[in-house]
Amino acid sequence: MSDVQRFDILVVGGGMTGAAAALGLCQQGWRVGLVEAATLEETLRPLEPAATVDDFEPRVSALSLASQALLHALGVWSDVTAERHCPYADMTVWDADGTGRIHFEAPAMGVSSLGTIVENRILVRALMAAVSDAALDLFAGVSVSDWTEEAAGSHCIQLEDGRRLEADLVVAADGPQSRVRQWAGLPTREWDYDQQGIVCTVETVQPHQATAWQRFSPTGPLAFLPLANEAGSRHFCSIVWSQDTAEARRLMALDDAAFTAELEAAIERQLGAVKAVSRRFAFPLRQRHAKDYVKPGLALIGDAAHTIHPLAGQGVNLGYGDVRVLLEEMARLRDSGLPAGEPSTLARYQRRRKGENLAMMAAMEGFKQLFARDELPLRWIRNAGMRWLDGQGGIKNRLAAQAMGIEAV
Repeated sequence: MSDVQRFDILVVGGGMTGAAAALGLCQQGWRVGLVEAATLEETLRPLEPAATVDDFEPRVSALSLASQALLHALGVWSDVTAERHCPYADMTVWDADGTGRIHFEAPAMGVSSLGTIVENRILVRALMAAVSDAALDLFAGVSVSDWTEEAAGSHCIQLEDGRRLEADLVVAADGPQSRVRQWAGLPTREWDYDQQGIVCTVETVQPHQATAWQRFSPTGPLAFLPLANEAGSRHFCSIVWSQDTAEARRLMALDDAAFTAELEAAIERQLGAVKAVSRRFAFPLRQRHAKDYVKPGLALIGDAAHTIHPLAGQGVNLGYGDVRVLLEEMARLRDSGLPAGEPSTLARYQRRRKGENLAMMAAMEGFKQLFARDELPLRWIRNAGMRWLDGQGGIKNRLAAQAMGIEAV
C-alpha cells in the first residue's frame, strides 16, 4: 500500500469555486490540498487578444458586487480585472408579450456598476495562478478515482495515479455531477426544465452601452451580456438563450445566417443587426439541490450542492456565497484550535447557506413559470406588475441590491 499524505482539508475541484475555497482556506493557515483534473499548464495558458467572436470563451459569469468583494479579499480581483472584463451599469428586462419593462441603473443604487461580465477561464486562470504561488499542495492533471470514510472520522481520497490523500475535511467542488457527493451518499432533489441553454458570442452593429439586456418569452429568456471591446469600434456580447428543448434543437440546427436572423428578432434588434456569431453550444437545463450539504468531515459547495436556471445569472454568485460563508465558519474554527471536520462548524455552514440558496432557486423557478404562461389575464398582470415595479425606485433597488449582495441605498 502506498504512503498516505495527510492534510487538514482537501478540496476536490479547482474550478471557480473550488480554487477560491482552497486559496482562502490556505490563507487562514490550514494545511490544504487541491485536486484538479486539468493541468496547470492548460489552465494558465496566456490569452490572445479578442478581435473576433471566436476569440472569446462562450462561458461567462455575471459577477455580483458581493462575489467581487470575495475575490478582492482573496487577493485575485486585480488579476481578474487586468484581463478582459466588462462592468455593466445598466440592466434592461422586458416581456416579449406586452409592454412590461424594468430598467436598473447603478447610479440610482449608489454604485458604479451592477456587476461585471468575465469569461470563466479568466476567473479560473487568476485563481489558479494564486493557488500555484500559495503554501498549499496542488495535485493538477489528475482525477479522483475513489473516496472512503475512515473509522476515525477522516476521509481518504484515492487518485487515479495511485496516490492516497487523507484529511479531516473534504470540500467537494467537483461540479453538478459530483462524484464525491455520490460516493458520500448525499441525495439530491432535482428536475429537468425540459429546456436547453444556447451559449455563444455575437458581434452587433450597435454598442451594448455597458448594459445587460434580457427579454422573456413563453419558450424561455434571452440575455445579451456585454463583453470587453478590444477591437476598437467592434461590439461584442455573450448570449445565453434558454429555450424549450424542441425549439433549442431547431435553433441549433440552423446555419449561422438563419440563426442570427432569429436572434435579431428575439432581442427585437435592440443592438441592431447581428453581424457575426461564434460556434454555438447547447446544454440541458436542470435544477438540482442536495438535501444536505454536509456530513461528518465533508462539505459541498457550488454546483456540487446546487444548480439553478441561468435566467438571472446567479449560479456562480451562489457558489461564491458558499465559499464566503465556509471561510467565515472555518476562520472561527481555526481560532478555536479544533480539527477541520468539527461537526458544529459544518452544521452552521449548511444552516446559513441552505435557506438562502433555496430562496433564490424558488424565486428563479417562479420567474420561469410566470413568463412561461400565455393566458391573457396573466400576461396583463405580469406586464402591469413590471411597469409598476419599474416606477417604485426604492423597492426595485432593494430587490436588485439583494441579488448583488449589497445594502440598498
